[in-house]
Amino acid sequence: MIPLHKPGHLSALPPLSLYVHLPWCLQKCPYCDFNSHEFRDAQGQVALPETRYIEALLRDLEACLPQVWGRRVHTVFIGGGTPSLFSPASIDRLLGDIRARLPLEAGCEITLEANPGTFETDRFKGFRDAGVTRLSIGVQSFDDAKLKALGRVHNSDQARAAIDEARRAFETFNIDLMYALPGQSLADLQSDLQQALAFQPPHLSLYHLTVEPNTRFAVQPPRDLPDEDTAFDMLDHLAEATALAGLTRYEVSAYARPGHQCLHNLNYWQFGDYLGIGAGAHGKISFPDRIVRTVRWREPATYMDKAEQGQACSNENEVPLKARAFEYMLNALRLKDGFELNRFAERTGLSVTAIAQPLAEAEAKGLIERDLHRVWPTARGLDFLSDLQALFLND
Repeated sequence: MIPLHKPGHLSALPPLSLYVHLPWCLQKCPYCDFNSHEFRDAQGQVALPETRYIEALLRDLEACLPQVWGRRVHTVFIGGGTPSLFSPASIDRLLGDIRARLPLEAGCEITLEANPGTFETDRFKGFRDAGVTRLSIGVQSFDDAKLKALGRVHNSDQARAAIDEARRAFETFNIDLMYALPGQSLADLQSDLQQALAFQPPHLSLYHLTVEPNTRFAVQPPRDLPDEDTAFDMLDHLAEATALAGLTRYEVSAYARPGHQCLHNLNYWQFGDYLGIGAGAHGKISFPDRIVRTVRWREPATYMDKAEQGQACSNENEVPLKARAFEYMLNALRLKDGFELNRFAERTGLSVTAIAQPLAEAEAKGLIERDLHRVWPTARGLDFLSDLQALFLND
């Protein structure tokens, strides 16, 4: 335990995760605001610099090891982009080299994001053999017209084949679905969800399509998006149907069977620490006297050049004391079970009196409930999450 000397000092360091970003995709989706990039050679074929990029990741990791000496890694998440574009042999090398440099907890959850458009027979088994324990499959819809409108490179048959393969290769996996899609009716959504549930997935992530800045949809908005009332009806149906199927909503967009929650994402939402390596990756690292956020160079070519020079990190900023309460709430209030008041104090270095006024206001508006030990969002609080989180902004 680290003694609490003064406001802002942490009484204990939170669990540590590792995020690894693999930034390339077959095609950039028009709704995507993540750091993803199409990569093709002179003949227009996908040709990834896998070896060089993994070497850059390892140089990046080695340079930031002093920040986390002595700390064990609880979860690893390989995200993108489309990490399943990388070969199982490359993922095997990556995970082996990570284990050689960082102590991973026994039974460490290792997630890899996969796209049905990169699916090949036995490819997912190759990822499992490399050490991946959990697959997250970006299906989004089982309707070919909707997939085309979203700019996805796979079709519904490929999605079903990928899920079948994942079920055979992994004890736990996730299916991503989106709702409130262009031209989507409630019946369309019901069909998508029914098809997903037929696979008895251990975990579902259900996302409302939103038009984000700096995306193609922001410049060319899709037509026939469902109105707000229809979107709420869709969300109500999702909550009811997943519950009947034995999936519990534990986070605003996440539903899981017992024992299949995503531990990596839970660590984010509980204001844990995460080392972020790879092009554009973000990180959060706590020290006894400060909390630091880091960002890597965004463009893959620049990132590889900088990592080879030992300068993969483009920005490093300390989280101001006055911003910690909002940053904590931005994450913790996404969880259906909310957070422990003692956990807030432990991970921010702040007294719970720092959030007394916004908690009272949120309770008066019916957005949260609480007892002497815990605070949790109501159903209304989850529906109006942005309004709830905004109460904790410190202007």
